[in-house]
Amino acid sequence: MKNNALIAMFRIRELRERILFTLGVLVVFRLGSVLTIPGIDPHALSAYFKSQVRGNAFVDYMDFFVGGAFSNFSVFMLGVMPYISTQILMQLAMVIFPSLKKIAEDDGGRRKIQLWTRVITVFVCLIQSSAVTVYAGQIPGAIVIQNRALYLFITMITVTSGSMITLWLGEQITARGIGNGISMIIFAGIVARLPHALSEVWRLQRLGELNLVFVIIVFCMFVGIVVLVIYEQQGQRKIPVHYAKRVVGRKMYGGQSTYIPFKINPSGVIPIIFASSFLTFPLQIATSIGPNVRWLNSLAQFLRPHGWWYNIFYVILIIFFAYFYTQVTLNPTEIAKQIRENGGSIPGIRTDKTEEYLQRILNRLVLPGSLYLAAIAVLPTVIQTLFGFPPSISMLMGGTSLLILVGVDLDTMSQIEAQLKMHHHEGLVKRGRLRSRNL
Repeated sequence: MKNNALIAMFRIRELRERILFTLGVLVVFRLGSVLTIPGIDPHALSAYFKSQVRGNAFVDYMDFFVGGAFSNFSVFMLGVMPYISTQILMQLAMVIFPSLKKIAEDDGGRRKIQLWTRVITVFVCLIQSSAVTVYAGQIPGAIVIQNRALYLFITMITVTSGSMITLWLGEQITARGIGNGISMIIFAGIVARLPHALSEVWRLQRLGELNLVFVIIVFCMFVGIVVLVIYEQQGQRKIPVHYAKRVVGRKMYGGQSTYIPFKINPSGVIPIIFASSFLTFPLQIATSIGPNVRWLNSLAQFLRPHGWWYNIFYVILIIFFAYFYTQVTLNPTEIAKQIRENGGSIPGIRTDKTEEYLQRILNRLVLPGSLYLAAIAVLPTVIQTLFGFPPSISMLMGGTSLLILVGVDLDTMSQIEAQLKMHHHEGLVKRGRLRSRNL
């Protein structure tokens, strides 16, 4: 009798420990998301966000990635976004400065880059946390510490430490748990907001503020997009590679055919996360300090979430990071070099044209894939504009949230699948494997 896959997951000791460890870390993250910064009155925050800035697009945008931690002014209110922003800058720097890339390729160079990224992340956190102190000063009765210098010091240290702890928790998940830790932290934040979003939809519909027909249409769109995202994430273009026979000593190697799987969207949800993080930093600074500085206030209005200009920059950044990340992770030059060094060739393609051929295939895949990502990413704005959904609901019912949820879920399932196959168990889906679409 075949064992149930879910039961088998917990029968395997290593897999069970990894799953429980991941769940434990996510529980710690959620507890930190409701732990208010010292010196802040949580009751004043609750009253302010419910009455005066209900539906504030900026707050909803920040809460989207940290599961409500921003409006709680919790120790984890910045989440992992400062680290992602710094990581983007470091990867761009390695492209601009060849010497930095050379350091990363040397022995121990990767650790140096990681160390520098963490150090710069601390400075980014200090800048963003100082902006938070200004934003909190705009909330009546929120600050209970009379000494503003002491309040500034405590807030900056607490928020910066919270972000670095969040980063450490994500790294622990990657090393000892299941899935990519940073993505799982963002995933947990989005999932934590879904029950509130659904209850808010129900409440607004009962009050007559949302049309029932529109709610049904959006729900059908939600289901349809999930199906499309799964199809897109699993789609592949297989490049055949033939390896010639060669003799090394007394053994013969090669003489076989295989393929290189290129996904429709090779970069997954990374462009979405990168683009969001890239816009978050200036948006937070401009919104927090904006009321006191005229040009920052203008910038905050210019980059307001769900505005036209914000979505235009969002689409451009998604396309840019899709190409950028694909070139970093799937470098056609490196792939072609490995094929040649192992005596391989692509049928019908000259050896010296392999790199050009691979680059052409990737360009054909990345462009429609990135446009697809961008179209789904701006869907919340469409839902809000056409159907009158509040930002806090539209951001969670479509677009970026669905891409991250489905992408992280598929990646986690693939890792569990691999663990089950290693221990000779069936996978989570039919025939023991996650199916991919061949294109």
